[in-house]
Amino acid sequence: MDLMNTYKQFPYKMVKGEGNYLIDENGKKYLDLLSGIAVNPLGYGNKKIEDAIIDQVKNLIHASNYFYTEAPLKLAKLLVDNTCFDKVFFSNSGAEANEGAIKLARKYSEMKYDIDRNVIISFTNSFHGRTLATLTATGQDSFHQHFFPLPKGFKYCPFNDIDALVAMIDDSVCAIIIEPIQGEGGINIANKEFLLGLSKLAKEKDILLIFDEVQTGLGRTGNLFAYQGLGIEPDILTSAKALGGGLPLGAFMAKADVASSLVPGDHGSTFGGNPVACAGGCAVLETVLQEGFLNEMNGVAEYFSAKLMELKGKYPIIKEFRGMGLMLGLELNIEGADFVKVAYEAGLIINCTNVRVLRVLPPLTIKKEEIDILIDFLDGELKRRSD
Repeated sequence: MDLMNTYKQFPYKMVKGEGNYLIDENGKKYLDLLSGIAVNPLGYGNKKIEDAIIDQVKNLIHASNYFYTEAPLKLAKLLVDNTCFDKVFFSNSGAEANEGAIKLARKYSEMKYDIDRNVIISFTNSFHGRTLATLTATGQDSFHQHFFPLPKGFKYCPFNDIDALVAMIDDSVCAIIIEPIQGEGGINIANKEFLLGLSKLAKEKDILLIFDEVQTGLGRTGNLFAYQGLGIEPDILTSAKALGGGLPLGAFMAKADVASSLVPGDHGSTFGGNPVACAGGCAVLETVLQEGFLNEMNGVAEYFSAKLMELKGKYPIIKEFRGMGLMLGLELNIEGADFVKVAYEAGLIINCTNVRVLRVLPPLTIKKEEIDILIDFLDGELKRRSD
């Protein structure tokens, strides 16, 4: 293989996708219960996405950001009209979106206060990206190893600990960045009381609140974005993964007074807001926003959660079930890597985060009968390991 050895890849070459399934070069089908790591919210071969991309390719694949193009303007309007934000910047990935949010927070704070007010607080077990800044913002030591020296200006607070956060706040802090649900960290959910306290504290101290919704956004938790179900409005929100419907696309959004801090020359991205990716993004957003779509998805999500809870009650090997919407995790009392391997062999795609958490991020179009396939597999494997 000529690729760098940066992924623990399974020995399968995928050549096609249909519905909620991937198909390898031998014709074997795999039910993708990971959605390409939360990237394919409508599964594979969605006609609306495909048609939007094809039509855009025929007209214009790329133009520099010296010019407006239709698709990013349309997608920005869809995002602004359906969130609490006023302005959007498009990038290529979640890491880039978080980088932009960090830059925006620091520029805003410098303009309003002074250059020394630049510290970002994030949380233990968080994950914000693989660039040097977002890697540093990530509150897991294992991701920091080998990449020193890391950029300055980041501090880490225990997750869901408001007293610890209060103790960390001083005049050097300009922003707090948090995932409402930590995906890579093991499907850890920020409790509502903590988030309300965090939001109140940020307002009192005039500290910007950044929600990293790279994984939780675009309907995954039951709302378009998770913050909408919490009664909290962050100042900045980042999105990616599902936003492009399978194409590389990220974004950070901000309230007008914060967004105005950035002026021409402060930030940019050669491919950010690519019209083809944004055309795919429009198709995704229009579909998720259709009347009844999220209600139907939430019904399926409740069924999925109930089935996983039944397994927890049945097998002590499951330490805890955690989840919201279709972002679900089973924390085991043993390591989970072997479950993932056996699942692949059985034609099921899941993964394991934080060593012991089986993570499930199915397409929002998952069917109950497809959920039952995974439940039957897990039931068998858990029974085998419990006997």
